[in-house]
Amino acid sequence: MEYFRSHFDEEFWSSLPAYDGAIDACLRLKNAGFNLVCVSAIAPRFRQARERNLYELGFPIERVFCTDGIDGPVSPKAPALTEIAPVAFVDDYLPFMRGIPSEIHTALISRDSLGSPNVGDDLGLVDSKHACFAEFADWWLARPIYL
Repeated sequence: MEYFRSHFDEEFWSSLPAYDGAIDACLRLKNAGFNLVCVSAIAPRFRQARERNLYELGFPIERVFCTDGIDGPVSPKAPALTEIAPVAFVDDYLPFMRGIPSEIHTALISRDSLGSPNVGDDLGLVDSKHACFAEFADWWLARPIYL
C-alpha cells in the first residue's frame, strides 16, 4: 500500500480524468445556486495540482481543501467539513463519512461491490446512496426543498 500511495504525486493529482457526467452535474448544481468545494484527503503540498486539474477539466469548484490522512475513527475530512458547514457532503469512500456533523447531508457514491470499502455498519452514517455523482445531482435538484 505504501508503494501504491507513493505514486500519488503532483503528476497524478494534476492529471485525473473526470467521471462521466460529473462536470455537467456540478454545473447544474452551480446554476441552481450551490457553491461547490472539493475536500480531498491528500497532502496539502498537492493542493495546487488538484485545483489546477479540476479547473482545467471545467469543474466550477470555488475552493479546494486538502486534509492529509486516510482511515481512522474520524474522517480526515471531518474538521474541514465542520468549518465549511456545507448542506451536503458527497464522497465515494464510506470511511470518510465518520464524524461528519449530523446536520450535513451525507451522500455515498457506490463503488463496484467487489472489494468495496463501502459495506458494513458505517452505512448507517449515510443519508443517501447513489450510483454516480450525476445521479446524486439529479436527486438533489429534484427535491422540493433543499436541505
